Amino acid sequence: MAVIVALGAFLMTLAGGWTAQRVTDRRHLVLGLAGGLMLGVVGLDLLPEALHAAGDEVFGVPLALLLFVAGFLVAHVVERLLAVRRASHGAEDGARAPEVGLTAASAMVGHSLADGVALGAAFQVGGGMGVAVALAVITHDFADGFNTYTLTSLYGNDRRKAVLMLFADALAPVVGAASTLLFTLPEEPLGAYLGFFGGVLLYLAAAEILPEAHHEHPALSTLMCTVGGVAGIWLVVGLAE
Repeated sequence: MAVIVALGAFLMTLAGGWTAQRVTDRRHLVLGLAGGLMLGVVGLDLLPEALHAAGDEVFGVPLALLLFVAGFLVAHVVERLLAVRRASHGAEDGARAPEVGLTAASAMVGHSLADGVALGAAFQVGGGMGVAVALAVITHDFADGFNTYTLTSLYGNDRRKAVLMLFADALAPVVGAASTLLFTLPEEPLGAYLGFFGGVLLYLAAAEILPEAHHEHPALSTLMCTVGGVAGIWLVVGLAE
């Protein structure tokens, strides 16, 4: 049952990526929406789940929060190192490293894989839990597909690579759900991963996506797209409860 439901997530991911491709003439709105979706996913979905799953504290701080900060710092350090390397090779100022986009998209694929594992585990617990998790996974995979394509292309990767990452992200929840037929992933490592991934996504949204969205088009419509993205994820989380 979980694998069948994961096929719905596959289609929703592709729909999100297709939407990101079709609105290239409104790039600032796409980026504003992507930033809002990422912020909503991190603050309203990933971080609460991480805190619940990885509840142990390390020196008075929940492990999930430590990894959240670590993820933010790792993303910052990786981007700065890539920028320094490009500068040393004579790259133009402001040029973006394609490797950052591919790395971020790969993290999205890893997140979708974890979604599939969570979906399979939820159906192992019971039908009611499985339906609740399925609603959350299928609905927010639209945002995952949207963000995967946007992140890959934003950093200068060509359309072929962006589409390949989109398809990888779409297949990931199916693979994750199928894997639960063979084993069950412990809750604590999954929570730790979600905390770290949330920090990476927050950095990309706050330091890259949103500034880029408002760089050339500081319009109210862009801001409203960001707010709408957060509100949309809030609605998804609320319906899933």
